[in-house]
Order: sequence, then structure tokens, then C-alpha cells
Amino acid sequence: MSDKLIITHTNPDPDAICSVWLLRRFDQEMIEAGVAFVSAGKTYQDQTADSDPDVIHVDTGMGQFDHHQTGERTCAALLVLEQLKIKYDYLQEDEALDRLVQVILADDHFDECCWPEASADRYQFMFGEILDGLKHNNTLTDQGLIDFGSTCLDGIYTMMKLKVDAENEINSQGREFQSQWGKALAIVSKNDEVLPIAQKLGYVLVVRKDPDGMVRIKANPSSEVDLAQACQKAKELDPEATWFLHASKKMLLNGSYKNPDSKFSKLRIEELIGLFNH
Repeated sequence: MSDKLIITHTNPDPDAICSVWLLRRFDQEMIEAGVAFVSAGKTYQDQTADSDPDVIHVDTGMGQFDHHQTGERTCAALLVLEQLKIKYDYLQEDEALDRLVQVILADDHFDECCWPEASADRYQFMFGEILDGLKHNNTLTDQGLIDFGSTCLDGIYTMMKLKVDAENEINSQGREFQSQWGKALAIVSKNDEVLPIAQKLGYVLVVRKDPDGMVRIKANPSSEVDLAQACQKAKELDPEATWFLHASKKMLLNGSYKNPDSKFSKLRIEELIGLFNH
């Protein structure tokens, strides 16, 4: 067990949890650090924050990684990340981590009231709302909130990296074409996130060809796209492949790692685009 200790406030919020997560995830000296809790604004054993190199205060104590003594738009997690970037050069190029912490910053400054459709129920499913619900239910201890929140941030970080990669792949490798329903995109990629990301970027139809052979064709669910004809063409061109047309006619799927009996398609990306030629 490490002799390092991270101190944060009781009833930890996303900023406090993210600060702890950043240190234990990316600082080689803090991976095994324990966590202790004090009342908001206080310090561990009333010592001056930052006076002991083995005791790191985050989001409390008015030290290096607290922000309540300043009017600047910052937060503890951002301060921690900035220091980690100085210590570990490779983090300076981690766009996903930057964007993750920017969301924590927005949450800490109550920006959610300015978001589109701010009162929509979908926001109740966000990280901070889930933590608040667990606090109201007394479901988890402070340490439990740190552990659960850190697990969530592991998942969020992974998905943010996939999102960044998908955006870069779409920009560098995506092949835009015109379908009868509007702007469409075709791409060869193993990253399944290119599908939802491309749809959010405004493509009515997205075709993804996995390098291993699988095919995923998905349409905007609110569009007029009907993939029945494309499915029929695909079966004629590659009858040995396993094709599945979703009942909505908005998804045409080929192959699955979950089904070892399925047959991946031999169709090239150009042939898949050709499914939508008039």
C-alpha cells in the first residue's frame, strides 16, 4: 500500500471524483494512493495544504488543486490535469482527456442550465445526476462514490477516445456520397463509433465496412430511408454472407462476433456504396 494520500471533501462531486481519478490513473506515484475525506474547505489534520508532498489535497484546502479561492473559470480536475501535463509530456496530446475534463468543468460551473432543452429528462442519466441520486439514497459511502465514479470515468474516457478517433477517421478516410435520401458516408473502420458520430454530424445514411469483413449500414431513425432494396441487392451480390434487415428498415447488418456461424461479406466498400445507386 502506498504512503501517498489524496484528500478531498466529503460528499464528493464530479470535480472531486475526477481529480482523484486523474491522479490515480495517470500519476505513476499516486496509482496506489489512498483517499481520505475532510469537510469542504478543510485540510487533512489541519495541516497547510501542499506542505506534505505525500498528502495531496484536491477540491478543498485552498491549495494547488483547489479553485474556490479564485474567480477564474477553472476546477480542481483541470488544475490536476494541467500539472499532470507538465509531469508527463504525452498527456499534452490527449484530446480525449482534455474534452473529458472540459465536461467536468462545465458541470462544476453549472452550465447545464444553458444546454439545449435543459429541462429534458435525458439529462437525469448524466454522471453528476447519477451521483446525486446515490447520495440522496445513501447508497454509497464517500469512498464508494470515489470507486463507483472512477469506474464510470474509466468508461467515459474509453468512449471519449473512441469518439475522437471516429471523428478523425471520418475526416481523413470517410467517403461522402449522395443517396436518394440525402448526404451519406461510407468508411472502412473497426471503430463502431463512426456510425453514431457520423449520424450526429448530419449524415442520413452511414455505411461501415469492418476490415475483417462485417458490414453495418444504419440510417437516421427519423429519416425516410428504407434499406429493403439495398438488402435485396446485397443478398444478390453476396448470397453466402449473413444479412439481417432490422424491422425498422433503418439498419442492415452483416456478420457478428457474437455469432460464430455468421458469414462476413466479401463486398468491397465501393460495392456497398453501389447498393444505393439509382
